[in-house]
Amino acid sequence: MTKAHDSNETTGAMVSTMCAAGIPQASIAKALGLSEPTLRRHYRHELDNGGILATAKVAANLFRMATGEGREAVTAAIFWMKTRAGWKETAAVELSGKDGAPFEKITSAMAMQQAADAYHTTLHSH
Repeated sequence: MTKAHDSNETTGAMVSTMCAAGIPQASIAKALGLSEPTLRRHYRHELDNGGILATAKVAANLFRMATGEGREAVTAAIFWMKTRAGWKETAAVELSGKDGAPFEKITSAMAMQQAADAYHTTLHSH
């Protein structure tokens, strides 16, 4: 007969921490010597909230850094603005044809004809 599991605060904290770190439930259950159904039955709250609480803690730390001083504050603030305020880095590249004129549309047939003409011109100029 299988021994009943007695859940406790220490094991709950371990489950929450492992879940926050992204460890799969199967691995958490194995590390604790539990079946997955037993893990879910006794630690549903920790499994559901461990990742959320970790994300909130990281976000609070990032916010503290972004609103602080120094180089790390600038980096954190830029990251915050890109992910939360829609900022993005852009590079504008303007292209044009010869002497600033618009590009000339050349089909592959036209390109082959130009190459052939250039080849013939080279042959006859020598």
